[in-house]
Amino acid sequence: MSSLCLEYGYTSLNHVDEELCGDKVEYCKNGDYITLVLADGLGSGVKANILATLTSKILCTMISNGIGMEDCLETILQSLPVCKVRGIAYSTFSIININNQGKGYLIEFDNPQVILYHDGRCQDFVRQKMEILGKTVYKTDVNLSENDVIVIMSDGAVHAGIGMTLNFGWKREDIMNYINRAINPRMSARCIASLVAGACNDLYLGKPGDDTTVAAVRVRKEQKVRIMVGPPVEKDKDNYYISEFLKGEGKKIVCGGTSSLIVAKHLNTDVKTALDFPDEDVPPIGYIKGIDLATEGVLTLRKLLYLCEKYISNSDLSPKYFDGNDGASRLADMLFEEATHITFFVGQSINAAHQGLPIDTTMKLKLVETLSENLKNMGKYVEVNYD
Repeated sequence: MSSLCLEYGYTSLNHVDEELCGDKVEYCKNGDYITLVLADGLGSGVKANILATLTSKILCTMISNGIGMEDCLETILQSLPVCKVRGIAYSTFSIININNQGKGYLIEFDNPQVILYHDGRCQDFVRQKMEILGKTVYKTDVNLSENDVIVIMSDGAVHAGIGMTLNFGWKREDIMNYINRAINPRMSARCIASLVAGACNDLYLGKPGDDTTVAAVRVRKEQKVRIMVGPPVEKDKDNYYISEFLKGEGKKIVCGGTSSLIVAKHLNTDVKTALDFPDEDVPPIGYIKGIDLATEGVLTLRKLLYLCEKYISNSDLSPKYFDGNDGASRLADMLFEEATHITFFVGQSINAAHQGLPIDTTMKLKLVETLSENLKNMGKYVEVNYD
């Protein structure tokens, strides 16, 4: 049985003319469990942002540290003030607390009802109504299967387009129908969240009338990827270094012309270079029998870092999938969308071909360091080995 793991992602739209979002997503990991909290502060702007930030941070920290759910809810409900005019709490929230096998619970307080995507269709969870300190809270026991997705939203999603493109906003059942049509089991949680948030933005005609956040958590199989960037400093270590790179399970990627040549030599084959340039800014890819992807080095990694910065932005609405055939797009798809566990093998040898060019080992190491940090921020498990 393949190991399962969790991935998450979210996208937020700020209320038009506001620099800060009144919604906040906080994520914590403790052992096999993850805790994700989406809090929605009343109104918009600085005040809403502060309230949502406090709510999400307090709940996430307490729950991830094993404090009982009812104690956590009592603490936050006692802490939150109530609007005297509207008689509602200054912050609403949704909580997901589940392990790598998809078992755990959901808590919902005044946010739109959570959506379960299971077997290619959206459906409702069976919820248990609870009364805590006079407030109605809903709890759901969760037991997810592979490729199940939980989608949580702030009320900006169901208000999308109200009085503009839609008379009464984007009804929850219509959001579920959209998800049924638009997503497929291969999409990452971040891709799904971005897709739904993008549809909300379209309904708002690019001017959201409310802070809008969509978050998703997905149960999926682990996918390991090993990536070699540059040969080792000592040439006599080439075979050992490559053997270590090749012996692990998962897909194999080689970045750099010199690296590709020594890997091909080790495998008793050669490198065949593609003749087309799908992206004029990215050198063509290569083909090595037994290797899943071979690309040029620093220039491709630099473009990959650009794609990475856009991908991890929680406000960027560009598609989170990559269908280009250039090396950077192929790398982005394998590392951002497919991979859950990534191991870098970084050789620190000085490339003679770079003499006289504004490219050096320090630049390569900095690119790998920044990429690895960004990948960790995506929720990936990242290991970096230097030689």
